[in-house]
Amino acid sequence: MLDNDGDMKFGRGQQDITYGLFAVGQAVKTRLLLLKEEWWENTEDGLPLFQQILSQPGSNKNIVIVDSLIKERIIGTIDVTSIESFTSTYENRSYSFTTTINTNYGTTTLSSTL
Repeated sequence: MLDNDGDMKFGRGQQDITYGLFAVGQAVKTRLLLLKEEWWENTEDGLPLFQQILSQPGSNKNIVIVDSLIKERIIGTIDVTSIESFTSTYENRSYSFTTTINTNYGTTTLSSTL
């Protein structure tokens, strides 16, 4: 489980483990929060925020690229079977998206701001 700050809760008597649909949603969230070159064991894994997203000027063409990178991370998550819907906005230097995904455990909707 993740706490309110997005950190994993374990130790100190914490036994918060999640399963099924909620676990897949949490896995998608953590995959989107992992930045490329951040994890020392696999520097190629992660969202290329600095390499391919922030280094580009804001334009509609680049939003399509960002959408594609986000979708790739989502669909690459274990137990995600498809993306049912995906909408995104870029306003005031803030990128937000909402997606509905199908998983092996059912359908869930996720929203995030990057």
